[in-house]
Amino acid sequence: MATYNTAGVCAKEIDFELKDGIVTNVRFNGGCPGNLQAISVLVEGMPSEEVIKKLKGITCGQKSTSCTDQLVNAILEQMKKKQE
Repeated sequence: MATYNTAGVCAKEIDFELKDGIVTNVRFNGGCPGNLQAISVLVEGMPSEEVIKKLKGITCGQKSTSCTDQLVNAILEQMKKKQE
């Protein structure tokens, strides 16, 4: 299980697993519960590259990022760690 501390959004952190390029067990801590629970269900079992492609760059209101964009950052960070 990886934990990512978010920046610039309502959710404070994201817990998730990334195994063999597949995203599972996503849980946002804080933020809009209904929306983020739905995102977690929608990305469950999805290849990381597909999550990145679909969610990268999404913003929330006037913010330059969103909880889903932060999930992309979390996945990218975890992918980088696994390559090291």
